[in-house]
Amino acid sequence: MNIDDAIEDFIGYCMFEKGLSEKTKESYKNDLKIYKEFLNNRNISNVSNITDKEIKDFLKEKSDEKTSTIAHNLTVIKNFHKYLFSSNITKKDVSEFIDRPKMRKSIPKILSIEDVDNLLDIKLETALDYRNKAMLEILYATGLRISELINLELNDIDTLEGTIIVFGKGSKERIVPLGDYAIKYLKLYLERRNELVKDPTITKLFLNNHGKPISRQGFFKILKKILKEKGLNEDASPHTLRHSFATHLINRGADLRSVQEMLGHSDISTTKIYTEVSDEVVREEYNEFHPRSKEDL
Repeated sequence: MNIDDAIEDFIGYCMFEKGLSEKTKESYKNDLKIYKEFLNNRNISNVSNITDKEIKDFLKEKSDEKTSTIAHNLTVIKNFHKYLFSSNITKKDVSEFIDRPKMRKSIPKILSIEDVDNLLDIKLETALDYRNKAMLEILYATGLRISELINLELNDIDTLEGTIIVFGKGSKERIVPLGDYAIKYLKLYLERRNELVKDPTITKLFLNNHGKPISRQGFFKILKKILKEKGLNEDASPHTLRHSFATHLINRGADLRSVQEMLGHSDISTTKIYTEVSDEVVREEYNEFHPRSKEDL
């Protein structure tokens, strides 16, 4: 069967048998069009003439592209050849033993301690200022996800014990300690929270200027405004503070298991990414400040 007909058959199978969405169909067609052009350049027009070597050469040709793009291309190609074999169009699945590229986890971006200090240096005048200060202090003190922060209830906090109850992914409950700064500014916000209250039945801890629970998008806009005012990286997000919290703890010798528990990671391998950030910082510091880190040539 020629490649064009095989691709048409495969796309039809995916649409009607697998229920592929229109968007996914277009993505598959685009990947297979690129694959077909590569094969045509090798004078291959029939699927029976494709071997594993062509697939490997195709991947080599794309080696400069992002790993995630290559992995997606290969997934589509493997699904295509699996279909050809299972439909008796080809005698074997030539993609069966080709491994997917290993996905590299990107190292999270963080703020320096100096940038965090600058971010948290907020002039306190209105109730909204106190709310913003408390939210930022808690984010940096605990490493909460923004969804966890905005969903905090009044009953979830214990300023005497210095802890908060957090419901993370999968509604898993964990208790996270608060530092002195976070406790101080949380108490100050609670003293001003009534100024924001419009409906006493709303028990969410953090409210917007309409008296409703603050939204993720609402807080994101507030953070962007503060970052811009202070001349800090406007690409930073609430999650950047989570990354910074974990990295700064590990840089100062915190136990990885403790950081895992505070972040609510179910698998410690997720937490280990922060040791890579820490190692990178150490290397940068060494290269910059050690008198014999570089040889004068």
